[in-house]
Amino acid sequence: MSQAPSIISTPPAHTDLDEGDGDLASELETRSCTVPASAHHQRLDRVLTTLVPEFSRNHLQQLVAAGAVRLNGAPVAKPAHTVRAGDALDIELRPTPMSQAFVPQAMDLVVPYEDEHLAVIDKPAGLVVHPAPGHWSGTLLNALLARDVRAAQLPRAGIVHRLDKDTSGLLVVARTRAAMDALVAQIAARQVHREYLALAHRPWQGAAVREVDAAIGRDPRNRLRMAVVDLARHPGKAAQTRVEWLQNAESGCLLRCLLRTGRTHQIRVHLAQLGHPLVGDALYGGAPAAGLARQALHARRLSFTHPVTGAVLDVRAPPPADLTQALDAWGLTIPTDDAAAD
Repeated sequence: MSQAPSIISTPPAHTDLDEGDGDLASELETRSCTVPASAHHQRLDRVLTTLVPEFSRNHLQQLVAAGAVRLNGAPVAKPAHTVRAGDALDIELRPTPMSQAFVPQAMDLVVPYEDEHLAVIDKPAGLVVHPAPGHWSGTLLNALLARDVRAAQLPRAGIVHRLDKDTSGLLVVARTRAAMDALVAQIAARQVHREYLALAHRPWQGAAVREVDAAIGRDPRNRLRMAVVDLARHPGKAAQTRVEWLQNAESGCLLRCLLRTGRTHQIRVHLAQLGHPLVGDALYGGAPAAGLARQALHARRLSFTHPVTGAVLDVRAPPPADLTQALDAWGLTIPTDDAAAD
C-alpha cells in the first residue's frame, strides 16, 4: 500500500571536523621513522604500510596526497616516490576524508513508507547515495546512520540499490540484515518494479512503446561515462528498459521508463541511444531546457513484495517542484490513468 509522505526532522549535523576545527591539530599524532635497509629503493606507500601497519595502504596514500608525510624534512606528494635506506619519515596521522566517510550526519529525509524491517526514501535531486571520491560526506548513507542506530550494523547502512546524484525519487533501504538479503535477492531476480518519469529532448516518433535491449559497459572512448556496447568486442552487461511515450511537446517528450535490469546510468544511456537524451543530462548529449539544468529523471514508483510480511507494497512519489515546473513550461501533464504495463 502507499502512504502519505512523512518528514523526519533532525538537527543539523555537527561539522567542526569538516570545517577544520581549531582543536584538531593538538590531537594529531606525528610518527617519526627511519627507512630500514630492507626497504631501500621501494615505493613510499609500500614502506609506509610496514612502518604504520595499523592504517590501510589506501589511507596512507591519501595522507601522502594531503601533504601529511615529510621525507627528510620536506613534504612528498607522490605515493610512488622511491625511498632510500636511512631516509627520515615524519607521518602526521590526520584523518582523511575517506576515513571520515561512514559517520552519522543528520538531515531531513522524506519517507513515504517505513516499518521495522525497511524504509522507502524519496531522495531529492543533488543528494549522493553512497560516499565516493569527491563526496565523502553529506550522503544518504550518512543520513541513514544518523536516523537509525541499527544501520551501522548493516552493509552500506542497508542500501540495496542506488539512484544517480541528480536523479530524484524512490529507493528502498533495509533496516535488518534479513530484509536486506531478501531485497537484494528480489532485485537480482528482477522482482522489484522500478518506474521513472523522464523529460527528454525531441518529440517522440514511431511506436508508443519500445523495449530496448542493448548491453551497457564503459564507453571505450570516454571511461568517465557508460555506453551501449557490443559484447563481442567490449566488456559490459545485458540491459533492458521498457520506454513508453506519454506526451509530446514542441521541443521534447514526456516518457515513462521501466527498468528490466539495473545497470549504471541505464535509462540515460538507452534514451540517448534512441536519440532522446534527457533534458539537462550533459554527459549523454542533453542540455538545460524548460528551466531545468539537472537531468530530468524521477523514480516515481516502487513496488515489490515485502520480504517479511509478504504484503505487496506500491509506493509512489510525485515529481519534485523543479521537474513539475519544467513540465508546465513545455505544456506537459502527467496522465492520471498511468499504471504502467508490466
